[in-house]
Amino acid sequence: MVALTQRKIVFFDGVCNLCNGTVDFLLRHHRDQFLMFAPLQGVSAKNVLKSNSLASIVYYEQGLIYERSDAALKLCEGLALPWRIFLVFKLVPKAIRDKVYDFIAINRYRIFGKNETCRIPSEQERSRFLD
Repeated sequence: MVALTQRKIVFFDGVCNLCNGTVDFLLRHHRDQFLMFAPLQGVSAKNVLKSNSLASIVYYEQGLIYERSDAALKLCEGLALPWRIFLVFKLVPKAIRDKVYDFIAINRYRIFGKNETCRIPSEQERSRFLD
């Protein structure tokens, strides 16, 4: 069994439709089949992350925590073409990328909707999800 802190984990807002859509996308397109997923509302997030903001996707890899646009771009590194093209946004200054990210994050429920409960993974996905 791999220790929780040695895994590659995407922490996401489990009730956010945009976040859940992102998880679906990563399950289909990310090349790392060992990438794990956990809701920010769960136990794994409390055990691994020092802060628990629901306003950001968080990517945890090799003891490093990536948040906001840095997390999104780090995850893009594991995508194949044509999705890898999003890495061009690394050329945009972080302050600008994060302002755009924050605008979307603040408005995500209004734009994309929200579920009453956290996502429940399917049987096929269950091994890739932490609580």
